[in-house]
Amino acid sequence: MRTQVAIIGAGPSGLLLGQLLHKAGIDAVILERQTGDYVLGRIRAGVLEQVTIDLLDEAGVGQRMHQEGLVHGGFDMLFKGERHRIDMNKLTGGKNVMVYGQTEVTRDLMDARATAGLTTIYEAANVAVHDFDSAKPRVTYEKDGKQHEITCDFIAGCDGFHGVCRASAPRSAIKEFEKVYPFGWLGVLSDTPPVHEELIYVNSPRGFALCSQRSETRSRYYLQVPLTDKVEQWSDQAFWDELKLRLDPEARAKLVTGPSIEKSIAPLRSFVTEPLRFGRMFLAGDAGHIVPPTGAKGLNLAATDVKYLSNAIIEFYQDKSESGIDSYSERCLKRIWRAERFSWWFTSLMHNFPENGAIGQKLQEAELDYIIHSEAGARSVAENYVGLPLDFGH
Repeated sequence: MRTQVAIIGAGPSGLLLGQLLHKAGIDAVILERQTGDYVLGRIRAGVLEQVTIDLLDEAGVGQRMHQEGLVHGGFDMLFKGERHRIDMNKLTGGKNVMVYGQTEVTRDLMDARATAGLTTIYEAANVAVHDFDSAKPRVTYEKDGKQHEITCDFIAGCDGFHGVCRASAPRSAIKEFEKVYPFGWLGVLSDTPPVHEELIYVNSPRGFALCSQRSETRSRYYLQVPLTDKVEQWSDQAFWDELKLRLDPEARAKLVTGPSIEKSIAPLRSFVTEPLRFGRMFLAGDAGHIVPPTGAKGLNLAATDVKYLSNAIIEFYQDKSESGIDSYSERCLKRIWRAERFSWWFTSLMHNFPENGAIGQKLQEAELDYIIHSEAGARSVAENYVGLPLDFGH
């Protein structure tokens, strides 16, 4: 099989790249090792920056998002038992975020791809990338017991942290930066109305908590837990009891509890690989970087990688120019490191680090106190949270 771009991975970044290229008349095949149902079953983040909202509109898949997504102009920060609102809309000149689950984004992109009759090969086993340092890259895979080969002009590695693309880059050409945090997030999804119309980020002596949502009838809650904890140790009742202990009295009274429909523990890490380009293979999304979920940046960063990459590939075909693909890695990394910094900072501010002792908690509270009483401090949080513009600092 021959195509212009072979995209490895049918998560949101691979599907979005395929859609943007399709809009520009560029042929792409997507390979995915899991089934479509498995991909849709992954419960992930759900806060979209304005840049991502605009990108989904540009890709022609924003209709359901605008109908069902919840527009948020701010969020609450709870510390020392009291809640304070960060008015993002006011502090950023009218910018908001949209609460719309990653599962829904993936479904919209899958539907658009199916409607357009574009090729996605699910359950592709033993995917391997070859000759990406030449002008004729190849991808091989197995399906239904048969070996297949795709020849292409470019390979897009949208296959996540454990994917084959980054693993295939020459070790001598790659640098990896990583910080693993000493705790995880225990997350519960429940068909209960959210405790508050906006998100609540909680800094408490018992540990971090987050009250989030997917819709007006579905809530997502998180608790900071030790990495040694197992999901089986946490009954639904134990989860709700602990969450209540970390909330303020008003939220505690309003909290509607119910059976969990999904429960999992996610480790937190900051990770970046440099560069993101190896000849004619590019890394995008989780294949190139991971952020702790505190700043809601993972999906949004993946989307902006894809925006830069699609622009670069379109420019290559339409203008016969390689300047976009030559600058892809540098442009992405500039934005990635800013988001990594914000996610690390927000994680460090809101979580309990027992090794920092009582003084650690006091210093966090002092910084939070500064943020809510300083317009400049609050604006810095708001500006980063809604997402920096695509061309920021370029």
